[in-house]
Amino acid sequence: MTTTVDLKNFINGEFVAGSRQFDDFDPVTGRVHARVHEADEAAVDHAVQAARAALKGPWARMSIAERSELLFKVADRINERFEEFLAAECLDTGKPYSLARHIDIPRGAANFKVFADIIRNVPTECFRMETPDGAGALNYGVRVPKGVVAVICPWNLPLLLMTWKVGPALACGNTVVVKPSEETPYTATLLGEVMNEVGMPPGVYNVVHGFGGDSTGEFLTRHPAVDAITFTGETITGTAIMKNAAVGIRDVSFELGGKNAGVVFADADFDAALDGIARSTFANCGQVCLGTERVYVERPIFERFVEALAGRARAMKIGVPQDAATGMGPMVSRQQRDKVLGYYQRAKALGATVVAGGGVPTMPDAYADGFWIEPTLWTGLPENSPVIREEIFGPCAHLRPFDDEEEVIALANDTPYGLCTTVWTQNAARAHRVAEKIDVGITWVNCWFLRDLRTSFGGAKQSGIGREGGVHSLEFYTELRNVCLKL
Repeated sequence: MTTTVDLKNFINGEFVAGSRQFDDFDPVTGRVHARVHEADEAAVDHAVQAARAALKGPWARMSIAERSELLFKVADRINERFEEFLAAECLDTGKPYSLARHIDIPRGAANFKVFADIIRNVPTECFRMETPDGAGALNYGVRVPKGVVAVICPWNLPLLLMTWKVGPALACGNTVVVKPSEETPYTATLLGEVMNEVGMPPGVYNVVHGFGGDSTGEFLTRHPAVDAITFTGETITGTAIMKNAAVGIRDVSFELGGKNAGVVFADADFDAALDGIARSTFANCGQVCLGTERVYVERPIFERFVEALAGRARAMKIGVPQDAATGMGPMVSRQQRDKVLGYYQRAKALGATVVAGGGVPTMPDAYADGFWIEPTLWTGLPENSPVIREEIFGPCAHLRPFDDEEEVIALANDTPYGLCTTVWTQNAARAHRVAEKIDVGITWVNCWFLRDLRTSFGGAKQSGIGREGGVHSLEFYTELRNVCLKL
């Protein structure tokens, strides 16, 4: 029997009970594995005020070197407690240990080290100018923290995407109030223990649990003492947050939805393209903002590619996180599973040819109430179908043939989103041409999810505002001031 964990808010270095609690479910069994303390408006205000006080305390007096050293300790402590973080992350999400062990937890820790290194080495601008008296003047830039940053996190990669924001925010000298998803609150809470263990000053890192509208998320994003808001999640939620941020003219950084295209040319390395598209479609049960839900394959290899990808879907091992053979776990929640199943049903009703999956797998009795779903592929739908237009966020994709570059570029761009795409071809000139013409923030050529953390990350159109990664994160988490010194 799974022990029920008590997850409290973490405010000013202490774990604080909420006035009421809600259930956190294990996606594998469908049973409650934690009781989570919801932060009401007073608790959110407590967290924001603690963060604001910390801006003027020991945290503000630390040098960049001292701050960076502390962030390295955070990363090291996460790695020392690696198995504990791994178990917590997989208990919340249901994802395979094999996936989280190699991506979520290592990257979650590495984000602190990466940005600690960047802040120690980033230059600022300096200009010498002429003056009428001939003496001249120097203008130089100084980066200062933006202040209290609200960090609103998604449920698909809870630790990784949370530290992707908290790491640079703290490296730049800000303080944070984190609101993890109500579906995946465990590792953000666990990180509070780590912060205390390494000696992080109270109030620098705070966690408030709860929901979005008329709850914790809204209380936090409309709080007047919050200086900036960073959010990863649905475009609809981003719109609501942006309305709150407009009061007081607070800065925002958004990574939002996507309906990403994969483009496979006939000259591609077939096996590499198959591996890449299978991974980008089914990884993390399709719950990846960078995942592929639209696949366009050049006509000469279309039928072969469809059958090969369907074979991958049918052979996918669906199972529990601890099983090393598991290729795909359950969806994060019953609500998300039902949403995706609704699209499966709509696709069939609209006349799609279901080439793989389309339903719920039969699981052993112990897991029968889990949030399972089959990896699914379709062909035959028109491009105006909701299944092709709307983000599903599940392990599914629609495949369509194309005949030339111009056609596939138009197909890839025919979406209100613009997060990423993958292009598979062995023609380097074609790769450059196509990559430059697809309206997205990130294009992968002959790969997927390959990330250099120094590069820019973010979406075009309705897929986001701003860029994260490397020095691009510093543009959001700092204010650049100019000092003009007359000589």
